[in-house]
Amino acid sequence: MSQQHFPTMNRKNMQKLAETLCKTGKHFNKNEVECLIRLFYTLVEGPSERNTKGGIDRNTFRNILHNTFGMTDDMIMDRVFRGFDKDNDSYVTVTEWIEGLSVFLRGTLDEKIKYCFGVYDLNGDGYISREEMFHMLKNSLLKQPTEEDPDEGIKDLVEITLKKMDHDHDSKLSYADFEKAVRDENLLLEAFGPCLPDIKSIMAFEKEAFTQTP
Repeated sequence: MSQQHFPTMNRKNMQKLAETLCKTGKHFNKNEVECLIRLFYTLVEGPSERNTKGGIDRNTFRNILHNTFGMTDDMIMDRVFRGFDKDNDSYVTVTEWIEGLSVFLRGTLDEKIKYCFGVYDLNGDGYISREEMFHMLKNSLLKQPTEEDPDEGIKDLVEITLKKMDHDHDSKLSYADFEKAVRDENLLLEAFGPCLPDIKSIMAFEKEAFTQTP
């Protein structure tokens, strides 16, 4: 994360932008927002010279998730990118970057429940279906060589999960089901794959991002 100077963003514009983004990325103070804006432009002006949209592309974003936050699951990384990329234009803008990191790094339980549900609802229909659970669990569980059919074990796990979380017994998880289950048992927040950073990664990222010199 080497520091660069950006001719496009003078000090006054930077402060103005930071003030605006402080309101939406509400878990950061103005100085922290400025540091994250600088980091954003470092990433945008990085290796991908073809980037004309002024945003972080999917590959750059996945590299951050993998190298900084230790994520390895392709499907989950793709869903996290979509969670940040609110307008779905395949680029994370500076606003989406600050708002996304606010929840990703420091979100309240409410915010994290909403975020995780969005990651796991693969087709965006407002429910996490049996099939979606199966895909995610199959993807995120370690590929252990076994005599038994691994799919059977995952199907069993899906049924156990539904039994625990599906409060209205309609064989799929609504947002209300998911929220109630997580409030009762916080460990279920990432039931279908790790899509939030662990505390160690958060501290390392914040230390590096927030101790930059302008």
